[in-house]
Amino acid sequence: MAAEKSRPGTAMRTIALTGSSGKTSTKDILAQLLETAGSTVSPIGSFNNEIGVPLTACGIDRHTDFLISEMGARGKGHISWLTSIVPPDVAMVLNVGTAHLGEFGSREAIAAAKGEIVEALDADGFAVLNAADHRVAAMSSRTPAQIAWFSTDPDHRHPQAGIEAWPDRVGSDDLGRHHFTLHLRTDGAESAAPVQLRTLGAHQVANAVAAAAAAACCGMAPEAIAAGLSAARSRSPWRMELDQRADGLVVINDCYNANPDSMRAALEALSGILDRRRASDPRTRGVAILGDMRELGAGAAAMHREAGLQAARGGVDLVLCIGEQAGELARGAAEGGADARVVDAAQAAGSVDWSPHDVVLVKASRALGLEKVAAEVLADEEGRA
Repeated sequence: MAAEKSRPGTAMRTIALTGSSGKTSTKDILAQLLETAGSTVSPIGSFNNEIGVPLTACGIDRHTDFLISEMGARGKGHISWLTSIVPPDVAMVLNVGTAHLGEFGSREAIAAAKGEIVEALDADGFAVLNAADHRVAAMSSRTPAQIAWFSTDPDHRHPQAGIEAWPDRVGSDDLGRHHFTLHLRTDGAESAAPVQLRTLGAHQVANAVAAAAAAACCGMAPEAIAAGLSAARSRSPWRMELDQRADGLVVINDCYNANPDSMRAALEALSGILDRRRASDPRTRGVAILGDMRELGAGAAAMHREAGLQAARGGVDLVLCIGEQAGELARGAAEGGADARVVDAAQAAGSVDWSPHDVVLVKASRALGLEKVAAEVLADEEGRA
């Protein structure tokens, strides 16, 4: 069943989004915004391929106001085909990164494929684009639609745009949940409202601002958007999920998937948490349980070494390395001065004497199934320090 495209006089609007990272988190935020404005159909998890996109569209009925469709690509033409099934009224591109770099061969090829989503728009549609990513910003020339801009970088503003969203006064609590002032301009009127996110990590600010711009394209009022952002929670499992054991140990479970961009964001979030917690608890220990980032092609070894090095330089004390690229992860972590250990996933949780002062990040591609390791760490409260 194909989703019928919105036309004047019909209620439903279709929002399609893509990007190398952040698609599912942004989709979940946007769904929670639009649910306050009308009946919304949105996938749970990453239903973003030739099966998931039409399956989600099958959930609409005559009462549906908004359909959100997350669209992924592993090659040229994939998104064009998906938009032929679910034609968008609003199309979002979050970023062009290194996910699936091994399949595409270059970021330019990734951008060419991701940009197919805005080519599917009519002149009365909206393309929601990241002004701070030059490959995404260049997609404005590939669509007849109106452009709505978002950015977390004050150097990439579009003051003449009809719709623009950006944050300032960004800060966070000791567990990396960020707050900011959301600025939103629609039809020449500018608003500002405080937002306190419940999701974890600085990258969620960009996701929230992108969702705000898309919600504005769908006619939501700025004050309702800000309130919705503050209320939104993580819906899809294993994406920067934060759990705390009764003894105080913290686990950040981000093991649904991994690429160099999302790995970098997760490690930055962990580093920020460690800095803040060490200010009040000098016994805080940072532990990263890291596994393979798949589909990276010829540069995979170097990218894994860089991830290990980033973990160590970000203040991680112990790095447990799992998978085919474990040696490269460990090599980078050791170079940065961390205690680096190559371990098997089945023994990872039992190989450490856990402490109530530990902050643990678990991150890898989906194929490694490291959510089991995260669950084992949360369940193991023996031998507290």
